[in-house]
Amino acid sequence: MKFTLSWLKDHLDTDASLDTIAEALTDLGLEVEDISDPAARLRPFTIGRVLAAEPHPDADRLRVCRVATAAGESQIICGAPNARAGITVVVAAPGTYVPGIDTTIQIGRIRGVESHGMMASERELELSDEHEGIIELPEESAASEVGTSFADWLAANRPGAVDPVIEIAITPNRPDALGVRGIARDLAARGLGRLKHRDPVTVEGAFPCPIGVSIDDDALDDAPHFTGRLIRGVVNGPSPRWLQERLKAIGLRPISALVDITNFFTFDANRPLHVFDAAKVSGDLRVHRAEGGETLRALDERDYTLAPGMIAISDANGPESIAGIMGGAPTGVGEDTTDVFLESAYWTPVRIAQTGRALKINSDARYRFERGVDPAFTRAGLEEATRMILDLCGGEASDVVEAGAAPDHARRYRLDTDRVQSLVGMEIDPATQRASLEALGFALDGDMAAVPSWRPDVQGEADLVEEVARIASLTRLAPRALPRPRPGVPAPILTLAQSREQTARRSCAALGMNEVVSYAFVDRASAELFGGDAALALENPISQDLSHLRPSLLTGLLLAAARNQKRGQSDLALFEVGAGFTGGEPGDQRTEAAGLFVGATGPKDLHGTARPRDAFDAKAAAEAVLAAIGAPANAQIRRDGEAWWHPGRHGQISLGKKVLAVFGELHPRVLRAMDVKGPAVGFVVWPDAVPAPRRKGAARARLDLSDLQPVERDFAFVLDARTEAQTVVAAAQGADKALVADVRVFDRFEGASLGEGKISLAIAVRLQPQTATLTEPEIEAVSAKIVTKVEAATGGTLRR
Repeated sequence: MKFTLSWLKDHLDTDASLDTIAEALTDLGLEVEDISDPAARLRPFTIGRVLAAEPHPDADRLRVCRVATAAGESQIICGAPNARAGITVVVAAPGTYVPGIDTTIQIGRIRGVESHGMMASERELELSDEHEGIIELPEESAASEVGTSFADWLAANRPGAVDPVIEIAITPNRPDALGVRGIARDLAARGLGRLKHRDPVTVEGAFPCPIGVSIDDDALDDAPHFTGRLIRGVVNGPSPRWLQERLKAIGLRPISALVDITNFFTFDANRPLHVFDAAKVSGDLRVHRAEGGETLRALDERDYTLAPGMIAISDANGPESIAGIMGGAPTGVGEDTTDVFLESAYWTPVRIAQTGRALKINSDARYRFERGVDPAFTRAGLEEATRMILDLCGGEASDVVEAGAAPDHARRYRLDTDRVQSLVGMEIDPATQRASLEALGFALDGDMAAVPSWRPDVQGEADLVEEVARIASLTRLAPRALPRPRPGVPAPILTLAQSREQTARRSCAALGMNEVVSYAFVDRASAELFGGDAALALENPISQDLSHLRPSLLTGLLLAAARNQKRGQSDLALFEVGAGFTGGEPGDQRTEAAGLFVGATGPKDLHGTARPRDAFDAKAAAEAVLAAIGAPANAQIRRDGEAWWHPGRHGQISLGKKVLAVFGELHPRVLRAMDVKGPAVGFVVWPDAVPAPRRKGAARARLDLSDLQPVERDFAFVLDARTEAQTVVAAAQGADKALVADVRVFDRFEGASLGEGKISLAIAVRLQPQTATLTEPEIEAVSAKIVTKVEAATGGTLRR
């Protein structure tokens, strides 16, 4: 939130210095982030007077000027068309920094003639975009003022041009501070001045409004109040200089008087408004929920498609405005506008936030409505804006048309003056507490405090205490000794998600992997390799290499692997736990635990234990992490991973349709693009996808062990070469779920004796009885079931 010092003083009668105001704002919770003082930037520039201007001997468009300056008479070469004798100008002496051209003036020679300084234009001093000629000061600023500071002249003649600009940070719970008047109210309550009284404004209508308004019944929950009126005969020219300078000071571009007035009220009173060109409105205006599919070209020249439930303002031709967020271009005002419909409405914060996020529109109106504007100021804001339009643009106003009503905001809480001591630890006189609340707009009746309509954040008695303490200054708090901890084991404070994230990190480290902590941003090419699109692009990236949110942690791991390989490290085992992103909105991210293996399992040795990493190393690591965070043991392995995995050397670990993890070899195309010498295998585990445990508490389930002798039997099957081993394992496990404790593959053979396209797959099945030792007939019976199940599932035969 930006505002100028003079703008603040329109609402606050104060003699406090800029530094005092800034210190008080930060102490009140409105942290000052920056103060820009144009006067300090313009202080080196002085006033001069052109005594003579002769043509340059070697340039048609240049003049050699003799200028009276603070240092005496100086020769300055100037190419401005209005450079002539007798005018009063602004001079930059050698050594002066000129902000508009980012240059420090030096003594130089131009076409063989020496020049000692420069005469400045308004654009070169960042006062406006005017650069057709140098600044000409009025005749009354004559030679007597030569040598004086131009900043002093501006302060006396154009104070808005050198007005200090204050920028403060606004927390989401203080929407009232999104208007200059709300900031002034806080400072007045602190004692830095008096809040100026504003008389209510009422503009009597001269004729009935020809445009009616209505709100559909099913939209009243999100659009409870809509007011407006027609103003005809306006002249929509440039706004006055004082208004333009204020808007430019806070970073807004003046457009026209009508638009500038609505922008003024947005920042002055936290009251967003909108003006329709009445000649372009067909029929009445209707506030309603979108059915879905309606399109509107907005004022930012972009087309938006409304989703069902969004609030729109429509005329007979269809939607003309996205309520509370942005108006439509077809009914926007221009220089030829003579009749306008001025709208002031109240929209609920939740609906505005949902619509703005869905459409990805950021506007000053959305920023304020989704935090909360004053519902009781809707009609009053319309009246005040009408008065300013009539004063600046002329015309006459119609009667006000209104639909719905301001929502009831009335609420009262008991003020217990003793709670400041118990809750905050400060001793504040009860009379001072009451005076502070009254200065903030609270109405006190006995010990009950009625909350003003512009403070939606005050929702209880404790909030009253907070306001009292905030105005008194929390710097008055005296430090206290820390309480002694209570004996016993403290209750766990980590959530399930936090605990799983911590467990995943420890599990990866226990597997011998090195942790990587990388930026959440990557370059565009890396993001696109892992499915990233325009939704992940940053509007204001730190650099081109950090322009997109990372779609997967594998991007950062591969970049780290590439850097390590360039430094001679070829055998790598890396992991990272953090967020991967599918979009830029809240909820478009999920926690991942990702690992990457490149090279061999270790250095070469004479025992031959080192070997290249493969997809099964990644599978084992993923399963270890899943087991550590409590994933069920009955997960299935299937394919259909993303395009950045090797199509035949990866798998997904899933429970039904829910994917818990993916592992395998990364696609060679990705490795080439990331400059990683492969092959490389990796895994990604999503802890949040693992079902929450049914058991509550920290205790583990009891360990069930059987004291009966287990039995192992080996089976070899002749199968089609395309048969997956997982199919064989799953069939064997399902033969007798009570007895079959484990199934594992221990041999795979293919040869001419088996026939073309055939393989032999051997499995070891472990049978664990629970009630009695197995007899040979029972073992044979289970073995027969296993053979039958596998043959039925695979179409293979038992190898004899």
